[in-house]
Amino acid sequence: MMLLMILVILLPVFLLQKYQKKRSPAKESSHGVSHQVKHQVFLSFRGEDTRLNFTSHLLKALKDTGINVFFDEETLERGKQLSQALSRAIAASNISINILSLDYASSKSCLAELSDIMDYKRTQGHTVLPIFYHVDPSHVRNLGGSFKTSFDDHESKRLRQVQRWKAAFVEVGKLKGRHIEGGKFDRPETEYIKDIIEYVIKMLMSSKSRHVYEELVGIGYQKDAISRLIEQKGSRVIGLWGMGGIGKTTLADAVYKEMSPKFESCWFLQNVSEKIKKQGKESLRNDLLSKLLNEKDIRIDTPLIGYPYQGRLNNKKVLLVLDDVSHQDQITIMGVRHFGDGSKIIVTSRDRKVLENGEADQIYEVKNLNEFDSLQLFSTCAFKQSTPDAAFRDLSIKFVEYTQYNPLALKVLGSQLYKRSREYWKSEMDKLKEYGQPEISNILKRSFDELDEQEKNIFLDIAIFFQGEPEENVEKILSSCYNGAKSSIRNLIDKCLLDITPLPISLRDMLEIRSKFHKRKEEEIASSPYRGALDDRRSSFLDEIPNCISMHDMFELMGKDIVRQESRVPGMRSRLWNPNEVKQVLRYNKSVNREWMVDLWRCHYVWSFTYNRKKRSK
Repeated sequence: MMLLMILVILLPVFLLQKYQKKRSPAKESSHGVSHQVKHQVFLSFRGEDTRLNFTSHLLKALKDTGINVFFDEETLERGKQLSQALSRAIAASNISINILSLDYASSKSCLAELSDIMDYKRTQGHTVLPIFYHVDPSHVRNLGGSFKTSFDDHESKRLRQVQRWKAAFVEVGKLKGRHIEGGKFDRPETEYIKDIIEYVIKMLMSSKSRHVYEELVGIGYQKDAISRLIEQKGSRVIGLWGMGGIGKTTLADAVYKEMSPKFESCWFLQNVSEKIKKQGKESLRNDLLSKLLNEKDIRIDTPLIGYPYQGRLNNKKVLLVLDDVSHQDQITIMGVRHFGDGSKIIVTSRDRKVLENGEADQIYEVKNLNEFDSLQLFSTCAFKQSTPDAAFRDLSIKFVEYTQYNPLALKVLGSQLYKRSREYWKSEMDKLKEYGQPEISNILKRSFDELDEQEKNIFLDIAIFFQGEPEENVEKILSSCYNGAKSSIRNLIDKCLLDITPLPISLRDMLEIRSKFHKRKEEEIASSPYRGALDDRRSSFLDEIPNCISMHDMFELMGKDIVRQESRVPGMRSRLWNPNEVKQVLRYNKSVNREWMVDLWRCHYVWSFTYNRKKRSK
């Protein structure tokens, strides 16, 4: 009896909860539709004008492409005020396409719909594409032709919305759209529809890329800086320069997707150097021209682009990205000088000299991420969240410091450590200190493989013996071993393999340099007969601090790994740096070229002795 009473009490409660659960999704959806994008395209048209021809063909093409279209023919024919459902549908769409036909303005529902669309454009940045179908765009923006008659008719009925409709109609007439004149001299409508589909896809990709790239860590301020360079009038060719893995391609891709809707023809050509090796410069150039000019199988077998393609390119406003260029000829052969006014060419390269010789108007040096962004990027790959787990925070910081904030290294190492134990992390860190990470080294090694023989030798010498040593002393030693060593060092700097930085010194040494500088300055001023015209190029004691030659730690490890792979036997390698191996080779190994090895180490010993003696004498 007691059990029955409990069931009688609980049954209504259970049914009430079940009823509320069924109602709650509908309630949420009714209030949430205006905040979510549900349709990619909202199609606005006057059914009596275009329902059976252009509109139906465009609708089919959009749907065949997989684009989600809001299409409400019945509501448009009622001649009633714009319903709330249609207003929400406009707000929930990426793009509105307005087919402005001869009798469009005679429909009150069409005008109300257009007014709502233009309101969303002004307030929310909504994308609007007008199609001037068999009407003159000037008649739209000036309320002329048949449209004047339609609006006069509306005003005669003293409709209070007429002024709002007029303003929206004039505004849409000023937008850039597609003008389909009709007649025997116009293009087929199928070609116009193809152009519209391509534009819609481009705009949808741009909208998606803006959302995606907001989530890319640390990329925003550099992307904005590059965009500002591109928008400058004198900037036609913009170079992105930096070491491998620093994010040049990612940045170029972000800028390209954001700016491509502003250009008539766009193309992103990835891995230019690699593709040229596989198929040749002319073949790759022909593929590019076919894409830009929308013509199949263009064949130009000569280095120069001749008639009629020069003229056709001159009429094109082009956005082109040439990614990973290793020689200036790879820029010029693509015919970029023939592109029309307003064209922009973004070139990524690891070699600054390539960009300078390729006539880049602006060169942007891509920066590493800062400490905070680096830790966030690493955590995204290692933990699938923006911050590291508390138990791994100390190790995460060590890995981030190891990469020296290089995005590629952060991604590779983070992905490798995902779901691994703390013991694995510690073991991997110990291994990295000696050997480096193979995937990262292989990518960085491409820069090394493009060097000439002398540059390779100097790179390995610096990686193994002279990392962080004074620039002047390194140049003297290497100049005694190689002819033209200074120019080779300069080339390595341009290729982002070396860097020149101030030599780390103690506060005591800095104060001593400062004291000597001011003392010498006073002596020069006292002894000079032209005190007012004294050369003041060294105006700061900081100019007295010597520079040192440095490289990224991953390049140093890569250089050691290259030498290590020369032979499993230390005595057969070109360079040795481990003291135990040096001692063993010089004492016991009879097959090694001992004179060469002794000369190399004597050179290093003399340099170390000279530098340390100079430092003590100060």
